Amino acid sequence: MSKKELKTNAMRILDKKKIAYEYETYECDEFTDGIHVADMLGYEHHLVYKTLVTAGKRGGYYVFVIPIEEEIDFKKAAKAVGEKSLSMLPLKELTDVTGYVRGGCTSIGMKKQYPTMIQIDAKELSYMYVSGGKVGMQIRISPEDLRKAAKAEYADVIM
Repeated sequence: MSKKELKTNAMRILDKKKIAYEYETYECDEFTDGIHVADMLGYEHHLVYKTLVTAGKRGGYYVFVIPIEEEIDFKKAAKAVGEKSLSMLPLKELTDVTGYVRGGCTSIGMKKQYPTMIQIDAKELSYMYVSGGKVGMQIRISPEDLRKAAKAEYADVIM
């Protein structure tokens, strides 16, 4: 498979914005959680982040990028995006809303630009890993470059 065939929408956006990143692929036939992926690839857990998509009470969608071992605090997250309350987007709606599938969802290059928050702790990292935009791919990127590419902000949104 040539490198051109490996390019995901997220990677094309990073290339267009001239943002440096590295990617790694791995064999995966079905959804695998971030902890399993980190263990399989030998990544330190605190460097690997998952992308969660939520729905607001007023009907908007919001994206949160948090460490794989953490849980979203819905009250903090709602406050960060100016909503009264949030709930996880039902899995059956994920692809229609984002253009990505479970396990391959990333904050870069969704169908529409949704308000996106990256857990503030990421600011302290020199790099982090996030999904590359398809199952079986991880991107290594600096938190600040991810913030720019995803038009995100930093916020404390975990328990």
